[in-house]
Amino acid sequence: MLPVSVKTPALLELRKAVRIWFEKLEPNSKVGIGVSGGADSLALAAASRLEADNFAIDLVAVIVDHGLQENSTEIAEFAKKQLTKLGFKDIFIGRANVQITDGLEASARRARYQVFQQAIETYSFNSFLLGHTKNDQAEGVLLGLARGSGTKSLSGMQEISGIFTRPLLAIERATTEAACREVNIEYWIDPHNSNKEFTRVRVRENILPLIENEIGPGVIDALARSAKILREDATALDEWAKSIFSQVDPLDIEISLLADLPIAIRSRVLRLAIYAAGAPAGSISAAHLEPIEAFVSDWRGQGHTSLPGGVKVCRISGRLSLSKPQPNQPEK
Repeated sequence: MLPVSVKTPALLELRKAVRIWFEKLEPNSKVGIGVSGGADSLALAAASRLEADNFAIDLVAVIVDHGLQENSTEIAEFAKKQLTKLGFKDIFIGRANVQITDGLEASARRARYQVFQQAIETYSFNSFLLGHTKNDQAEGVLLGLARGSGTKSLSGMQEISGIFTRPLLAIERATTEAACREVNIEYWIDPHNSNKEFTRVRVRENILPLIENEIGPGVIDALARSAKILREDATALDEWAKSIFSQVDPLDIEISLLADLPIAIRSRVLRLAIYAAGAPAGSISAAHLEPIEAFVSDWRGQGHTSLPGGVKVCRISGRLSLSKPQPNQPEK
């Protein structure tokens, strides 16, 4: 039984956040929770455990052993011990296969979601909760600004993304740490979260405090609020672009149709066409789009442009033509 009293304001705030999402689920729904052993995920687990019985929710905690540290198995067992104290009976531990190809953080994230997917397939979850907080959102916006990313990146994480739900995006990290103390749960501090070799850590430890010191408090709130506004704008633009895209042949598009579109919509239509032609998901950057955009707005007889996945784009007789090598056929 959790040592919870009426004097647990942080945990009550988390419970309210979780309750909003549990109210949307059918009784006897099966819900997974990603748990790292850190304060955010353990506080989410505590709040979810207390709310689950009110909604007849079947909870399963999913622990990912990334295998990136010598004591990674011990860390996973530590998280399991805390979850047992919280009253969890179903606990899934999956070992991630982290293959570092594009930086440690991105590679670990990809491997983590593979474990989540394994658990989703094993338990047939109706929903899967993640412990990202308002701080994570603010850090992501600043990183997006530094990379010169577009609206979609600056809009941060969505509360709902497929089966995944992030109930704590409006809650600060200090609240999750306080909630763990309120229920006497220990949490693990990942040394990677203090390693300033990682850009996100420098944003967290150096940049955000500096901005708050120089501009004033409330920067995290402001960044998260900006992300929400940008996300709403990006969603509207995406829907507009999808409506246009549904009316064209993605491999053969009239230049005149593209020229009449606002550039924010045209760039989205171009991305959709390139992915439809076979480019790997998420592989097309703003730099990739520049020569394609020039086929529409700055035509000077340019030759074809090659893109990831072997996709080639050229302008032929007033049309944008996209092509990709056939399977087992070498690219010329």
